[in-house]
Amino acid sequence: MAGINVHKMLHSLVLGCLFSPVWAAPVQVQNVRIWAAPDSTRVVFDLSGPVQHEVTVASDPFRVVVDIQGALAPAPSSQPEGHDRFLRHVNTVPFDLGARFVLDLKKSAVARSFQLGPNQHYGHRLVLDLGDAQEAIEAVAPSAPSADERRDIIIAVDAGHGGDDPGARGPNGTREKNITLQMARVLADKINNEPGMKAVLTREGDYFLPLRKRMDLARRHKADLFVSIHADAFRDRRVQGSSVYVLSDRGASSEHARWLAEQENASDLIGGVSLDVKDDVLASVLLDLSQTASLEASIDVAERVLQGLRKIGRLHKHRVESAGFMVLKSPDIPSILVEAAYISNPDEEVKLRSVPHQQKIADAILSGLRGYFTARAPEGTTLAAIRRHVIGRGDTLSGIAQQYRVSLHTLRQMNGINGDQIRIGQVLTIPTAGDG
Repeated sequence: MAGINVHKMLHSLVLGCLFSPVWAAPVQVQNVRIWAAPDSTRVVFDLSGPVQHEVTVASDPFRVVVDIQGALAPAPSSQPEGHDRFLRHVNTVPFDLGARFVLDLKKSAVARSFQLGPNQHYGHRLVLDLGDAQEAIEAVAPSAPSADERRDIIIAVDAGHGGDDPGARGPNGTREKNITLQMARVLADKINNEPGMKAVLTREGDYFLPLRKRMDLARRHKADLFVSIHADAFRDRRVQGSSVYVLSDRGASSEHARWLAEQENASDLIGGVSLDVKDDVLASVLLDLSQTASLEASIDVAERVLQGLRKIGRLHKHRVESAGFMVLKSPDIPSILVEAAYISNPDEEVKLRSVPHQQKIADAILSGLRGYFTARAPEGTTLAAIRRHVIGRGDTLSGIAQQYRVSLHTLRQMNGINGDQIRIGQVLTIPTAGDG
């Protein structure tokens, strides 16, 4: 009897061990995704649960080895594209203790890894970021220009979301990250065709970009203005219309603005940011917002952009709203966030996919930017050097031409005037001597 009891006890113990967490099924590496940015590459391992891992960087040849302990992995289905600066190929090789991935590199790189827990878009993830070994955070200071040299006004155009952060999704599956990139490109092209203006895109493809890095890129390019483009969603699909937002460090101007800021500020949590990175340059954007002049300028340009959007469709808010948007917190650059429309509204989702409507939105935004910089062109820019005349009572084109000693024909041509009709308050660009 005693032997039987012992046998039963051992049998129960074995069964207990088999069904205990110690003997749980190994973690699965479900997918490998690759996002190539201009100055970095992100490799994301989708996992069925948390893991222990080790990253080793080697040279001759350059490669990174990622060991994920106790994990099972199929051969990776994703491989880097040709334009990837760092990554050449991803392989799996036999590894007794789990899954081993060997990343063949094109050049030396710094590797940083971290894990992310589940969110509304993804499950557990292991993230590996590859960057330049000698990455320069600060922009190289340009040589001092001559007194006669004029520069273009620089406008940073920021396409919201990207890569692992898809943003909102429309009823028919349209992703916000794709729409914002399309609209950003359209707006950038229009800005680049504007005399005296130049656009720089914070992201030029489908890759994740942390909010603070977006600000850092604008500062690196010495931008005069930062414009972030979005097309958000709301739980009520009837909500529609355009809105323009500026930063507030004293609370949101409305409950909806507060909710929207929370959604946008969650981008870093969705896309994945390593919380152990401590960088003085990036932290500098969180300086005390002694930016009264910058905030006033933000409000000015935001009101002008809102006026332009009012002419092409319905507004969600008829005044500029404010909230604590992280992406607007650069202390020295006027910054606005444009919600072009609500992608959650079926009708607006269709419009957002339409190239002609994207052109209209870009034209509306540009009209606000043009009006702002016409009135407040920074010193040293080409636009600041352009002479302007505001039509007053009694003014005539011939009289203005004589006043400034310019050709009447050139004055008409520069301002797109066919005859002699002008109106009070109209602003004319006055040709310089070199314009004929």
